[in-house]
Amino acid sequence: MSNVLNRRAAVAQEKRRTRPRRSLMVVQVIGELLITLGVIAVLFVAWQLWWTNVEADAAQGAAVKQFVQEHQAPLPDPSAADSPAAPADPADPAATPVGKAPAHGTAIGVIYIPRFGADYSRPIIEGTSSDVIDTLGLGRYAGTAMPGAVGNFVMAGHRQTHGAVLDNIHTLVPGDKIYVQTADGFYTYVFRNQEIVLPDRTDVTLPVPTQPGAVPEQRLLTLTSCNPLFGSEERIIAYSAFESWQPLSAGPPAPIAQQLAALQGKG
Repeated sequence: MSNVLNRRAAVAQEKRRTRPRRSLMVVQVIGELLITLGVIAVLFVAWQLWWTNVEADAAQGAAVKQFVQEHQAPLPDPSAADSPAAPADPADPAATPVGKAPAHGTAIGVIYIPRFGADYSRPIIEGTSSDVIDTLGLGRYAGTAMPGAVGNFVMAGHRQTHGAVLDNIHTLVPGDKIYVQTADGFYTYVFRNQEIVLPDRTDVTLPVPTQPGAVPEQRLLTLTSCNPLFGSEERIIAYSAFESWQPLSAGPPAPIAQQLAALQGKG
């Protein structure tokens, strides 16, 4: 009888020792899973904020160079580099050419925004679906005006991922120039103002922004992106108005001449 009791006591004692070991193993497994999930989350964030920008920057840079080299513009004489380049006389706004909307995913032109940096240039592509703005740059909303047209030329782009083409949209100051190059020439717009709206405010893309049914008289350029900087609860909208146009044969506006020379391989 004593032996049986001793065996039972030993078994009970072993069970008491085993339970903590099993509990410890469960805690260790859960801890390892949490660490693994944390690493995956960090890698995903790194991919979103870094690698998508690397890939998109390469694709967008190649698209810009291809466009400007296929549509060469005459450049200022390098021998006159010590003196500022004289701006070309802008053409009559009434004669401003307006191209036809291309097929989805096709390049319309290149945008230059000196406020975003001396080397800032991005391709303008037809369409705003993910296959365009996640890789190729700024996408034009189908059905909105083309560059130089009366109405509202509207584009969308990311702020912090996929090239971060509009990460500095909030830094625009009234009077800043925005240049758009197409196969026809260079269109100059002047930034006016910006506003923050909710995502369902599609009326900002109307021919006269926020005014349904109004007949447009101005030539506008509108940039749209997510807001705040690392969120998407809102949209930030930047409005600019057309100032002038000059044909490709007249060369680029003076503020972007040096940048264009570099892109054409002549800088």
